[in-house]
Amino acid sequence: MNIVDRIKRSGANRVDGVFLRVEFERVGSPSQVGRALTQLTSEGPLIRLGVGVYAKAKPSVLTGKPLPAHPLEVLAPEVLRKLGIAVMPSRLTQDYNAGRSTQLPSGIVLNTGKRRIARKLSFNGKVVQYEHA
Repeated sequence: MNIVDRIKRSGANRVDGVFLRVEFERVGSPSQVGRALTQLTSEGPLIRLGVGVYAKAKPSVLTGKPLPAHPLEVLAPEVLRKLGIAVMPSRLTQDYNAGRSTQLPSGIVLNTGKRRIARKLSFNGKVVQYEHA
C-alpha cells in the first residue's frame, strides 16, 4: 500500500474532521507526505485550510468541487485545540449569547485569551480572525 492510500484510509477512519501534517509523520518522509497530501487535495478527499492543516472534504452538490465536510466555524476551534491553544467564544458572541446584544457577530472570530496567533486559517474567502482578551 502506498503513502497516498495510507493517508486516505487513515483520514477516513478518524472521527475528527481536521488533520495536521505532523500526524502523518510515521507514514513516510516529510517530502513523501507532502506530495501525498498535495495529491489528495487535488483529487478531492482533503482540502487545505492553512499551512500543514487539512480537513475532510465532500463534493459540492451544485458544482462538484470539494467543500469541507463541516463548516469552518466548527473546524477552526478543533484545529486550535489540536495545536494546544485554548479557544473561547469571541466577546461579541458572548454578548449575544448572554442577551446583552441583539447583533449577530459576522465572520469567524475566536478568542484565544492572552495567546497571540499568527496562523492563518481560511477556505474560499472565509478567514478566521483572532481576538485577545
